Amino acid sequence: MAKFSISRQRAVLRKYAVAVKFIMIFLSVLLIILALPKQTKFRYEFEKGRIWNQKDLVAPYNFAILKTTEELEKDQDAVMQNITPVYQLNTNVQLQQLEGYINDFNLKWPSAGIPEKLKAKYLETGKVLLNHVYNIGLITPGIKNQPADENYNITIVNKNESVSRNTSALYTKEKAIAYFEQQLTLLNVDRAYMLDILQSRLQNNMVYDDKITSRLKADALANISATQGMIQKGEVIIAKGMVINDEIYQKLLSYKKYFEDSARVNGNRRLVFFGQFLLVGLTVTLLIVFLQMFRKDIYADNRLVGLILLVITAMLATLSWAITAQLPNLYYIPYCIVPIIIRILFDTRLALNIHLLVILIAGFYVPNSFEFAFYEITAGMVSIYSIKNLLRRGQFLTSALLITVTYLVTFLGISFIREGDIMHIEWPEFFPFAVSVMLTLLAYPLIYAFEKVFRITSDLTLIELTNTNAALLREMAFKAPGTFQHSLQVANLAENAIYSIGGNALLVRAGALYHDIGKMENPLYFIENQTAGFNPHDKLPYEESAQIIIRHVRKGVELAEKENLPDDIINFIRTHHGNTRVDYFYQSFLKNFPEKFIDENIFRYPGPIPFSKETGVLMLADSVEAASRSIKEPDAQSISDLVDRIVNYKLNQNQLKDSDITLKDLETIKTIFKRMLMSIYHVRIDY
Repeated sequence: MAKFSISRQRAVLRKYAVAVKFIMIFLSVLLIILALPKQTKFRYEFEKGRIWNQKDLVAPYNFAILKTTEELEKDQDAVMQNITPVYQLNTNVQLQQLEGYINDFNLKWPSAGIPEKLKAKYLETGKVLLNHVYNIGLITPGIKNQPADENYNITIVNKNESVSRNTSALYTKEKAIAYFEQQLTLLNVDRAYMLDILQSRLQNNMVYDDKITSRLKADALANISATQGMIQKGEVIIAKGMVINDEIYQKLLSYKKYFEDSARVNGNRRLVFFGQFLLVGLTVTLLIVFLQMFRKDIYADNRLVGLILLVITAMLATLSWAITAQLPNLYYIPYCIVPIIIRILFDTRLALNIHLLVILIAGFYVPNSFEFAFYEITAGMVSIYSIKNLLRRGQFLTSALLITVTYLVTFLGISFIREGDIMHIEWPEFFPFAVSVMLTLLAYPLIYAFEKVFRITSDLTLIELTNTNAALLREMAFKAPGTFQHSLQVANLAENAIYSIGGNALLVRAGALYHDIGKMENPLYFIENQTAGFNPHDKLPYEESAQIIIRHVRKGVELAEKENLPDDIINFIRTHHGNTRVDYFYQSFLKNFPEKFIDENIFRYPGPIPFSKETGVLMLADSVEAASRSIKEPDAQSISDLVDRIVNYKLNQNQLKDSDITLKDLETIKTIFKRMLMSIYHVRIDY
């Protein structure tokens, strides 16, 4: 019942595959549009030092000229200088400390050793000195951006009344103690005794009020005008051919700000939404057309189309998040992660196509669109080229280094054009690019996740599978060493051939290494594993021998599925003999039993025939390598004849009709096979 339900679900999915595809496309476009910021796009791109090559720009309305960042900072500094720190006068401190002084004085007087008749004088002297200090004011300088060793003005607040004073006119604890020492010396009293009591009664009676001071500063900053002057309607902002200097740049920047603010308030958001729908819809449509024309295999698989749409949507959603979150620099985003993922999972052309479409859409929402496009298109191209043939994981680091160098070269080039001075290059601006490259390395775990979720075989997986220390290959090398050596030779032949005619060399190599794993069940029934003088087929009927040979395909598929090998590898196992006959046993049966009728299908492999360049090349390499072992005295002519005969036989048997291999490809393949076999058998070529 469960199997019926699953098969029924698959049938329904196949029936409505086209509808599902277009629903995914529509949802992807909709999600991208919803994620993108609904902001209008200023039509002009401009930079300082550039020549204005467009027509004269005339102001369509009045707008204020914004101050530069430097001017605003200058105004802010001036305002901050005029805001004096606010101190609250606490009158209770003076009363509390005077009372404490009297208590301390009375407590210590008996042990002072001073005549009793002088007690009143001493007590009054201390009260006068303390009152003097507290009446002037006692503070601790150096608060909130004010240096402790400089005098500055402050505002003293006492019961809603304020007065301005300079800190030089007030007492600190150090100044108060010095004052006490001076006065006590003049009054000719016991200085040590009085200082001991007085200095312990020094406490600030002026307390800094951070809340009021901060509010005054905030109010003052809020009142700073962000503009300077006006551009009147009809006034020429910049004429064609003029250089964009600092003054004109600020006018253009002010015009852009006013335009965007006005459009945000008065613009029709529905039209903005519709415009985004047209642009995003067009780019996604171009992608789907590309798939339909050049990668029909991907177009026909909704699973793969869904993966591609997911990657594109996720990248543009990340960009939208960065804009909404006001990320300091949009170059922190690892744009090159998209072409790397697509290249590893699919191919170079598709990776470049998708990267261009993503950058085209992103260009509408980033400043300096042309610069952005130049940075990211060149870096994306380098990232694709650097992993065109992925043979080891270390190439990711090499790719990251090359992307960094590309960013650096572009950064220097744009800086030289913009500044015209090597000393004015703003090196901190390169930091976001370095962060972006580091984040690009996240492609490695993402590729692994996509492989598992969408059941895709990437080059990284193929690299792992082609390691001869893999468990299944080690087992084959132990149980069927002859088959293992045969598979290695087939892998070399097929890899070189597919590399020359165009195809996935890594996939072919992996497929070749595993194509005969079914022979591990009965290795001695295959000639490459037999010892001299013993052949178990000698005791079997021809039909049974043929079935044992044919069975290695089915057993190989079962073993591969059990070991969770990717479907792309299992396809090589299924197709490497196509639906050809086991001719040796078939012809032997006809020769020995001419009068008997026999079903030819008993001697025929179940198929299917190869359906790609890669599987087709493997079939040819497998047959050629196996047959070459039967040549007793190999020479250039015998090897050449053998290769021609086998390739022509496969062609005549229609084994290659679905493999997309051209006659020109076949000639290239034969040439490579001949050259490599001659090298293997050490055949000397006549010159």
